[in-house]
Amino acid sequence: MAEQSGGEVTIVGQGAKLEGDIVSAGSLRVDGHVKGRIDAEGDVILSAQSTVEADIRAASITVAGRLKGDIVAKAKAELARGGRVDGNITAKTLIIQEGGIFNGQSVMDAAPSGAQSAPRPAEGQPSAAKT
Repeated sequence: MAEQSGGEVTIVGQGAKLEGDIVSAGSLRVDGHVKGRIDAEGDVILSAQSTVEADIRAASITVAGRLKGDIVAKAKAELARGGRVDGNITAKTLIIQEGGIFNGQSVMDAAPSGAQSAPRPAEGQPSAAKT
């Protein structure tokens, strides 16, 4: 995991059970159990020991454990060997290693988060030039 500016990493230990929303200004590593929602400005790593029932939003997300929920990654989502995702994944890059299990739909999102595609012009009207 690449450290974010300031190097702040929050760790949910292997024996920990958390229920609720987790918001991290940096990166997050989960070794235990989480149920709720995860929002991180940095990266999120779910280790092989983790069991998570949550929707996750982060810069990049790596799943080596079990995740039941949707992923929205600004950059990359990776499903490691032995990892399992039951939910939808939206990311610019999706990597599924051999042995990873993915049940859901994926959207390769090249547009910045929150950006909408431009409406199509009505017939007979000129379309705007795109740069």
